[in-house]
Amino acid sequence: MFKKVLIAEDYESFNISVQKVVEDLKIPNPKFDNYCDEALSRLKMALKENEPFELLITDISFDADHRKQNITTGQQLVAAAREIQPDLKVVVFSVEKRQEIIDNLFTEQNINAYVKKGREDVKDLKKAIKAVYNNERFISYDLKKPVKDRNAFEFSPLDTLLISLLANGTLVKNIPDYLKEKNIKPSSMSYVEKKLGNIRESLDVKSNEHLIAVCKDFGII
Repeated sequence: MFKKVLIAEDYESFNISVQKVVEDLKIPNPKFDNYCDEALSRLKMALKENEPFELLITDISFDADHRKQNITTGQQLVAAAREIQPDLKVVVFSVEKRQEIIDNLFTEQNINAYVKKGREDVKDLKKAIKAVYNNERFISYDLKKPVKDRNAFEFSPLDTLLISLLANGTLVKNIPDYLKEKNIKPSSMSYVEKKLGNIRESLDVKSNEHLIAVCKDFGII
């Protein structure tokens, strides 16, 4: 198991969760920092002393306060850490659930695991650390299955407009009138209902309310 772990987290309540995990895994003397700048400085110092950290666990969002910081997000911290220590293992521990952001963390920043804060986060974080130690990737189970292959559906501008109108409180029966006023075609009620039905089926959701929630979560609207 990892011997040197650094945790970057600004909320004490979540620090307690992480602390329980590292204690259960018998990871000795983990280090905690509340600011990204401090975490990066600690990584640099460990490298200078030839005792590098093996694992970084970091949140994405850090609240601003009276202290001026050069690095203000977990993404920036991961990027800076990768520059000085390319082989550092990284677990992101966050409330973020928008798929495109999580995908970017894996594809653009090459993180090793993503754990969503929530009801099962202690269990998932423990699984993630074990997986990363074995050179495997990990993502919280509930993030793997919210919709049926959400990346397979291509949202057209009209799709996005229809969902945005629903999200803004426009009734389905009034959408055709809006489309006609804007000279957007097709604009018939049968087309609108069929189009929304196809989107719901593609995303495996049962109602327009659920469709709105899913699209907001994934940053589509």
